[in-house]
Amino acid sequence: MVYNFISALVACLLIILVGEWLSKLTKGWVPSVFISAVLILLGYWTIFPPTLVADAKILGIGSTTAIFLLIAHMGTLFSLKRLMDQWKTILICLAGLTGMVGLCWVLCPFFMDKSFVISGLPPLTGGIVAATMMQKAAADAGLKEAAIFAISMYCIQGFAGYPLTAICLKRESKRLLKQFRAGQESAEGADAARIMAEAMALPENAKAGPLATPASWNTPFFVLLKLCLVAWFAFVIGVLTGVSGAIWALIFGVVFCRLGFLESDILSKTGSKDFLFLTLIMFVYSGLSDCTPELLFGLIGPMLIMIVIGLVGMAILGCIVGRILKVSPYLGFANCLTALYGFPFDAIMTERICHEESENKAEFDFLMSRLFPSMIVGGFVTVTITSVVLAGIFVKLL
Repeated sequence: MVYNFISALVACLLIILVGEWLSKLTKGWVPSVFISAVLILLGYWTIFPPTLVADAKILGIGSTTAIFLLIAHMGTLFSLKRLMDQWKTILICLAGLTGMVGLCWVLCPFFMDKSFVISGLPPLTGGIVAATMMQKAAADAGLKEAAIFAISMYCIQGFAGYPLTAICLKRESKRLLKQFRAGQESAEGADAARIMAEAMALPENAKAGPLATPASWNTPFFVLLKLCLVAWFAFVIGVLTGVSGAIWALIFGVVFCRLGFLESDILSKTGSKDFLFLTLIMFVYSGLSDCTPELLFGLIGPMLIMIVIGLVGMAILGCIVGRILKVSPYLGFANCLTALYGFPFDAIMTERICHEESENKAEFDFLMSRLFPSMIVGGFVTVTITSVVLAGIFVKLL
């Protein structure tokens, strides 16, 4: 009577909440996903049944519906103007990820099983959606260790990304402030609050789009129906074309938002985004139920090797392209590193470092104008777009 589907759901929520609380105590330097993963792993080794997530009755949603709805939702966050304003950042990030994937693809098979390379690379280059796709694909292929490797890579990647990004942004800040204090750079018109608002602004709804629906129709249920129709369409096209439906979901999220059929940040208007994210991340954590201490320790070496090789490849190609585009190697590499943590950590870290390095508001506004927009776009390009496309390709390789 004490343990049932409700108490299992309560346990899942507590795991996520404790992870968030403890992460805030470290000011985000220890990722909440890492803390939550450790908590549920310890729970599996002690008091939790291995069927905890299934017992909470959210496993099926997280492994299917949530993936497609959240990816289509991500497409509605796509602001073409914001991306075009930062086209150099986009090219540098794409080059950095190409270097990461390319070098890992060539060198990592010498140190680990190829299934680890395939399942680990998309989570290393992105976030929860890519990790979910690879964990599910590996599990469906019967590759238990590869599935756990994908989860583990997603949980620990931030530990490499945070300190390296902080070093790069601090060095870039000092370089920029030296020019600013010498009168070589101007902060005219710069305002940190406006810069943050513009950089994180959602795309405007295409109210006059040919597929726009009357505002009076757009109740939460109707909005959710529209998103489900787009996700269903993406799934069908994926089956017909052989190209992952997840990639089509992202594309159609962008297209149907521009046509006015979907609203920007659409899931926030239904009140279901956080619940879908809960089901998605708990589905990922459910894969840790097969992870023994011996298996986990055996994966640490391959994970560290992949991270080091990937970061070297990212730095080499990202900095080469940055040099061609006349972008500082510090800023270029920091933009690429957003792949290891994404939003909102890119925003939090950039704002914090600009505060630490500046001596007055003018300097803070100047630094924010030079660093913040490109860091936000970097996180969007790497985590939201590229990692989903990469995962959609790599799931076919397992």
